[in-house]
Amino acid sequence: MPPTAEYLQQSRRNFLATSANGVGLLALASLLQSDGLLRAAAPADRRPQPHFPPKAKNCICIYLEGAPSQIDLFDPKPKLNELHGQKLPESLTKNVRFAFIQKETATILGCKRKFFKRGQCGMELSDLLPHLGTVADDICLIRSMHTEAFNHHPGQLLMNTGSTMFGRPSMGSWLNYGLGSESQNLPGYVVLTAGRGTSGGTSNWGSGFLPSSYAGVLFRNSGDPVLNLSNPAGLSDAMQSATIEAVRDLNGIRHATIADPEINSRIAAYELAYKMQSAAPELIDLSKEDKKTLDAYGIDRPEPDIKAHRGGGKGQFRAFATNCLLARRLVERGVRFVSLFHASWDHHSNLDVELPHNCLMADQPVATLIKDLKQRGLLDETLVLWLSEFGRTPLGENRNGNPNVTGRDHHPFCFSIWAAGGGIKGGQVIGQTDDIGWGIEEDPIHINDLHATILHLFGLDHTKLTYKFQGRDFRLTDVGGKVVQKMLA
Repeated sequence: MPPTAEYLQQSRRNFLATSANGVGLLALASLLQSDGLLRAAAPADRRPQPHFPPKAKNCICIYLEGAPSQIDLFDPKPKLNELHGQKLPESLTKNVRFAFIQKETATILGCKRKFFKRGQCGMELSDLLPHLGTVADDICLIRSMHTEAFNHHPGQLLMNTGSTMFGRPSMGSWLNYGLGSESQNLPGYVVLTAGRGTSGGTSNWGSGFLPSSYAGVLFRNSGDPVLNLSNPAGLSDAMQSATIEAVRDLNGIRHATIADPEINSRIAAYELAYKMQSAAPELIDLSKEDKKTLDAYGIDRPEPDIKAHRGGGKGQFRAFATNCLLARRLVERGVRFVSLFHASWDHHSNLDVELPHNCLMADQPVATLIKDLKQRGLLDETLVLWLSEFGRTPLGENRNGNPNVTGRDHHPFCFSIWAAGGGIKGGQVIGQTDDIGWGIEEDPIHINDLHATILHLFGLDHTKLTYKFQGRDFRLTDVGGKVVQKMLA
C-alpha cells in the first residue's frame, strides 16, 4: 500500500477507534462546565496571563556558582578578628555536617576586608565592591538567606529549581510557562555562561517535566550565538525555509499519529531556530554600542594575571562583562528570563587572592548593568538578582592540616543575596546574623520564600502556578514558601 494511502487508512481507523470515547468526554466536559465544575477551555491562541498586575516583566539572574563569601562581601563581622584562631563552642558544631572542615581542630578565620557605608541608605559593603556601592540605593540586600543543601550540586538545584532533586523546572522555565515570551524571534529564556562551568550544568536551566520549549537556551557571546545555527555552505535561505516547512509537516503527521506533546515543542524549536538565524547574530553584534557604553561595562579592561584557574582562567573579564551587556540587550528584545552563570567562587583556599580577582571581574559590569537599565527606563520592570547556592563558614578550612588551605567551607545556615529593580524596594538591608555570622537572628528567609516573592513580582501566585505531573500538582516553591513583604516596593 502506498504510504499516503496507509496514512489515510490509519487516520480513519484511529478516528473510528477513538471517536466514542472522544464524544463521551466532550459530553462529560459540557455537563461539568454547565454545573460550574470545569472551566471553559481557553482559546488556543490565548497568551498566558498573570494572576494580578505585575511589577516585573523581565528578569536577569546573575548566578555566581561556588558561593561567594558573604562574610567578606556583604555581612561585616568585626568580632571574627577578635576571635581569630579560637575554637567555636562544641554546642555550635556538635551536630553540624561540613563539606571538608575537620571539626576537632577548626578555628575561627578573621576577615581582612574593610567595609564602608554606601549610598544614602548607608548600606555596608566590602571594599571589594566599590562599583556596586554606587547603586546601593537600588539594592535590597538580604543577609538572612538559608538552605538545607550544603554541597554545590544540590544547592544549585535548590536555588535554581526549588528542589534538590533532578528533573524539576528552573525559575526561567516556570516564568515562561506562566507568562509566555514577549520575543517573537528569540527564546523566552536565554543562558549565558563564563568561567569554567557550573557543577550543576544544564540541570540549572532545564525545563524538567515542563515541555522542552520552556528550557533555557544556551547562547555564546562570540561567533555563532548558538551552535549549528548558521546554514551550511550552499544552503540558501529559500532552501532552508522549504526544509523547515517540510520538517514541520512531517512532525505534524507524526503528532497526529501518536499525539506526543513534545512533538509540538520540536516544531516550535525548528521554527524559532529559523527566526533566530537573523535575530541572534544581530543580538551579539556590539558594533552599534558606543565606546562609552563598552568602557562602562569594562569589555576591554586589562585583566590582571593570576596563577589560580578556579575562576576560569584568562579571558573571563571580557566574557563576563560582555554577558552583562548582552543581558540588557536581551531584555530590550523581550526575552523574559536571562541567566548569567559564572564559575567558580568556591574559595576553600587562596581566599585573599582569588575573591578580590573575581570581584574585580564582576563588580564593574554588574553595577553598570543596573545603571544602564535605569538610564533606559528598564530597571522598574526588570528584576536583577545576585544569587548563589549557600554561604561560607566563619571557620577557616583545615583540610588535612594543610596550612595552604586558606579559605572557608560551605555554610548553609546563613548567607547573603541581593535583588534590584522590578518592584523591589531598594536601599535596604533585610535580616541579621549573629556576631560571627554562624546563624540568623532576624528575618530568616528560605529559598522557597525567595521564589514565592520573585513570582509575586511577576504577578503570579506561587500556590496557583502549578503543573500536573505523575498525578501531582507541582510548583516552583514545592510545598512551602511565603512572599517576603519587606522586599516589595
